[in-house]
Amino acid sequence: MAEQAETLRRTPLSRDRILRAAVALADEAGIESLSMRNLAQDLGVVPMALYKHVANKDELLDGMIDVVVGEIDPPTPDTDWKPTVRRRILSARQVLRRHPWAPLAIESRNMATPAVLAYLDSMVGTFQAGGFSADLAHHVMHAMGSRILGFSQELFDPARRAGRSGTTNPDPPAALPPEVAARFPHLAAIAAAASHDDESVVGQGCDDQFEFEFALDLLLDGIERLHQQGWTSSRGPR
Repeated sequence: MAEQAETLRRTPLSRDRILRAAVALADEAGIESLSMRNLAQDLGVVPMALYKHVANKDELLDGMIDVVVGEIDPPTPDTDWKPTVRRRILSARQVLRRHPWAPLAIESRNMATPAVLAYLDSMVGTFQAGGFSADLAHHVMHAMGSRILGFSQELFDPARRAGRSGTTNPDPPAALPPEVAARFPHLAAIAAAASHDDESVVGQGCDDQFEFEFALDLLLDGIERLHQQGWTSSRGPR
């Protein structure tokens, strides 16, 4: 391992090497640990050497996001839109599980990065290749929201409120105190009805994955029905 680390340190510095080292640092220690100084130390260079390849930390973060998004499976040619979209979204989710800092990083950017734009463009292309009008594809992308990238802003996700990604395995939810359950019986009922994921593409026993796939399939089934009905947004009040 020491020899491999020394070999890596001797590798000529490049933008790609910097970005991949930054992704590895964020994966290991969290995005809050990322600084140009810490990254330079990991790479065995002085901080100023990094600025020859990335202008600042914002550009570094954009590049890191593009590295992560580049790991998502490409579209499969000559397949129907629905399985293609589902497979790529679940691939995106698997990628974000490997890089749990990425969802909040993506949300933090004022403008989508080139790789994110390319991914979204290819997803719209998949819908249109499946016969969707630009009108329907537009509304579908709004309905999918961040789920198209493999994550969602969950209403009941304490991990997101704590500033962590909701794509890692959460701790089991605590039961509502009796006095709270008595006051809010409907919430208590669904809190006690946790579903377990037996057929997840990621693995068993991961409730957040089950909920993600459950909502994704509801959306895709509804989108398919609208597509078959020739839906347009110009129909007026419904």
